[in-house]
Amino acid sequence: MIYLYRLLLDNYELETGGKMNVYDFDQTIYQNDSSVDFYKYCLRCYPEIARLWPKQMAAFIKYQSGEHNNTRKTEMKSVFFSFVSLIDDIDETVRTFWNIHENGIKKWYLDQQREDDLIISASPVFLLQDICGRLGIKHLIASDVDKHTGKFQRPNCHDYEKVKLIDRYADRHQMEAFYSDSYSDSPLAILAKEAYIVEGDEIMPWDEKKAIEFFVKHPVSELQV
Repeated sequence: MIYLYRLLLDNYELETGGKMNVYDFDQTIYQNDSSVDFYKYCLRCYPEIARLWPKQMAAFIKYQSGEHNNTRKTEMKSVFFSFVSLIDDIDETVRTFWNIHENGIKKWYLDQQREDDLIISASPVFLLQDICGRLGIKHLIASDVDKHTGKFQRPNCHDYEKVKLIDRYADRHQMEAFYSDSYSDSPLAILAKEAYIVEGDEIMPWDEKKAIEFFVKHPVSELQV
């Protein structure tokens, strides 16, 4: 069954080449969820963002009470990230955030880091560019979020959306190894020569049974061009 899904996904065109290892970011090479950590940091520095709680909570409840697809998640996350509109200098805030949290990058990743690594994440580009620059990571694909409004400019970079973005900016056939903490990344994992699930600092082979469970709940037809 995994082979069938790989064939279906392989119908999408490729644009660029280059050998690479591909990593999710949050709770994969970084110990926590960077978006959550950044929000907590901003809440301490800019307590006035708490006034958005009612709107953010309403968006979360709306998402939880309906179908859990990426379109609805994107809408919910746009409301969540609206707090950036209350931050005067978002670039400086991101910089000072990573001054404190850079040590959250996991040692196992630093030990095996390569120049051709590609990071792909649902967290915003504006949040991850700084830390990727510090680490010498040259290739980043992440959610396109307006850093002044929090509005998503395209769908949340999650599950099947990651496949579409890999095909837009890279070459899926050059993925040597893929690492993630979540089986929601199964659409990308099955395209790599090797795939690993990350739990803390433990790295294990991708469990195909759990990947199949994901595809049963989220059919490959969700991959829309």
